[in-house]
Amino acid sequence: MLLLIKLLLAHLIGDFFLQPKKWVKEKESKKLLAIPLYLHALVHGLLVMLLVWDWAFWAWGLLVLLIHLIIDSVKLHLQKDDTKREWFFIDQLAHLLSLYLIYCLYQGYFEFNTTFFNEANYLIATILVFLTKPCSYFVKIFISRWQPNEPTEPNTSLHDAGLYIGILERLFVFTFVVTNNWEAIGFLLAAKSVFRFGDLTNAKDRKLTEYILIGTFLSFGIAILGGMIYRIFVP
Repeated sequence: MLLLIKLLLAHLIGDFFLQPKKWVKEKESKKLLAIPLYLHALVHGLLVMLLVWDWAFWAWGLLVLLIHLIIDSVKLHLQKDDTKREWFFIDQLAHLLSLYLIYCLYQGYFEFNTTFFNEANYLIATILVFLTKPCSYFVKIFISRWQPNEPTEPNTSLHDAGLYIGILERLFVFTFVVTNNWEAIGFLLAAKSVFRFGDLTNAKDRKLTEYILIGTFLSFGIAILGGMIYRIFVP
């Protein structure tokens, strides 16, 4: 594992610290004719050898150099001005994957470390995928009932917004209690207080302050109680 960490460290230093902006611009303009393209790949090879500090590793260091050169060349030819953002992530993913494969080959096991593909990791991968575009569509559709661009009267709120805010905060609190993350409840309460501070300051109404405090503490208290009951019966 130490070798893999060294390979990743060499990549981060080479790509983000030892690559001047003028190299990037020249690579994008001249592509394969740009000398910085080859200097950049050479830097990666030298960094790998420096961090590994084992001359017996020279062939693998050369492989890192060549693969990095190939990946960067492909990116330079395929990316457009409006797709640089997408190709940045594709490029980084390809580099990281290549380093992992080199690590596996060097260690002598190329079954792709099948123990990694277990139920827990598949679940994490599924959740991470959901939290990207699928979740964005879900949120977009859910909040489409409100149109913040439409003109509204001063000091008015979104229809039923308070209802959904209360539901979400109780779900969060219940989850934090069940997972024994009590400090997160304090963070959530502090965040809500920050957002409410402006309203209370402008209103200068003691009854409004008391109303909000009672509602907040009651909401949090019920959610905490529910989480504690769950933990009692499902240890």
